[in-house]
Amino acid sequence: MRRLFVLTAAVCVFCVGYAVIAAGGEDHQAIKAAALDYAEGWYAGDEARMEGCLHPDLAKRTMKVDKETGDCKLDELTAEKLVEYTKAGYGKQTPTDKQLKEVTILDVFGNAATVKLEMAGWIDYMHLAKTGDRWLIVNVLWEPKSKTK
Repeated sequence: MRRLFVLTAAVCVFCVGYAVIAAGGEDHQAIKAAALDYAEGWYAGDEARMEGCLHPDLAKRTMKVDKETGDCKLDELTAEKLVEYTKAGYGKQTPTDKQLKEVTILDVFGNAATVKLEMAGWIDYMHLAKTGDRWLIVNVLWEPKSKTK
């Protein structure tokens, strides 16, 4: 009887653990898909794909240094501007063989995720939020690779 109880408990623990991992796996796939929509949409000039992965209140930021004064200034893009630049085809200027879109999921907790996306000329650090059944990019802090050596 005790063996049956231990076996049943072990099976229950396994099933619950598997369900948690499977659910997390679905979220990880959806998070990666959103980051790839961003990267591949950019390179393809596909504004619909870009717009579909962005939260309307997106803030994409980088620190710019004024070459004359040395002062740092926060430069910001909205979702609307990013979609506009995508539609204009700025990402299409990167040759296919040079296009990089390496996604690393750094952390997921509840409805929040942090992702590192390495592109051809820069690295994006993204915050995503789960809205209903979709993951959308809410914040991006990026740094051009030319600044880092």
